[in-house]
Amino acid sequence: MLTGKQKRHLRSLAHHLTPVFQVGKGGTNDHLVRHIEDVLEKRELIKVSVLNNNADDPREIGEELAANASAELVQVIGKTIILYKESKDYKTIELP
Repeated sequence: MLTGKQKRHLRSLAHHLTPVFQVGKGGTNDHLVRHIEDVLEKRELIKVSVLNNNADDPREIGEELAANASAELVQVIGKTIILYKESKDYKTIELP
């Protein structure tokens, strides 16, 4: 579980990132979650965009992705989700 200070730090790092994945009208599936896990292992911090044709709540999608990928939900702002997972082999982010 991340503290408020750690989430603030991660939000500042994620500000300049562009979304890596998009969740469309099909919603989330195992294939998407597997790819998110792979990218999180390499990058540790990613953005996921929810497209306008998806009627689901972005916060629910973010919580579902975080739970299925064993990641931390840093923030959901609008239709953008920020996820963090500490990497085992490619650790670059030092949390305060």
